[in-house]
Amino acid sequence: MFKEKNNKFVSIKGHKIGPNFPPYIVAELSANHLGNYDRAIKIMEESAKAGVHAFKIQTFTADTLSMDIRENEFLLHADGPWAGRTQYELYQKAYTPWEWHKDLFDKAATLGLTIFSSPFDDTAVDFLEELDCPAYKIASYELIHLPLIAKVASTGKPLIFSTGHASLQEITDAVETAEKNGAKDIIILHTIGGYPTPIKDASLGNLKIMQDKFPGYVLGVSDHTPGAIVPIVSIGLGARLIEKHITISRSDGGEDAAFSLEPHEMAEVVSSTHLAWESLGIQNGQKWARPDSELPNRISRRSVYVSKDIQKGEILTPHNIKVIRPHFGLQPKFYFEVIGMRASEDLKRGTPLSWEALEQETIGSGQGTKYARA
Repeated sequence: MFKEKNNKFVSIKGHKIGPNFPPYIVAELSANHLGNYDRAIKIMEESAKAGVHAFKIQTFTADTLSMDIRENEFLLHADGPWAGRTQYELYQKAYTPWEWHKDLFDKAATLGLTIFSSPFDDTAVDFLEELDCPAYKIASYELIHLPLIAKVASTGKPLIFSTGHASLQEITDAVETAEKNGAKDIIILHTIGGYPTPIKDASLGNLKIMQDKFPGYVLGVSDHTPGAIVPIVSIGLGARLIEKHITISRSDGGEDAAFSLEPHEMAEVVSSTHLAWESLGIQNGQKWARPDSELPNRISRRSVYVSKDIQKGEILTPHNIKVIRPHFGLQPKFYFEVIGMRASEDLKRGTPLSWEALEQETIGSGQGTKYARA
């Protein structure tokens, strides 16, 4: 069990991410550029229009991920979206050319977006450090690559973990390795490594387990399901960073198209998750809250009213008072207490009952129990 962290947020370029802050939305480019630089720029522009906070790329080459071997375990799963290819062929097709990186970083700055990357080897980390990358993401498949995590952690930059395929022990190993090597700010993302992931397999209950296992750490979701449902639900379960892949149009195809959102869908994720966060009432602090929107309808609560004309000195009984709407009389909890008391003045039917309308010497000496079953 981890000792609870004292810090309640992680800051990326001055933007606070944590339980008491609105969700931070990251648009993932991945391979959706389809090898076209202008398309990559267009996707970034559409991400900014959708309202995301950050744009994430990947920094690797096919040679840093695998070997050019077309047999046995180097072939990808026959039933997946990349069937018939080798790992090497996939990564050759999917990688973001390193010569694009500086331009992408510069473009993000003009759009007011934070940009960061997932490095896949030490050379990628060194390259990204030259660009002053403000944060790093460890991809799910790299979570067990502890030497890489140690390298990234040594930069001292915020570190985000995707946890697809990982056991709790593997997540623990990754977090401990990062902290031993200098990482101070860590975000852990619940991730299902299905591409795409059916909503029924989203397993968002894992967020509660992660909260218990890693108390005080900022949590989020890297999501490969369709639409905004999983991000919305995850906000209620404590997620504060949401990552989704984005493309111009799924009909354009590409390695990641099947589990990527189109711009209008990304905009829905941004707006809906923010509304979900607002619905939690966190902005009111950790206290019981009754919002102002209730006030116009509070009149419909019940209270004690005179239901039959009562003369001065007459005893209140279940036959001349009752609990009805609206709420301008005494609270219903005083109903049995006032039974048996005497009116201090004439009371007309429809009058809200008040303490001032009762003889003072009878207050506190009502005969409520006598009439309890009347």
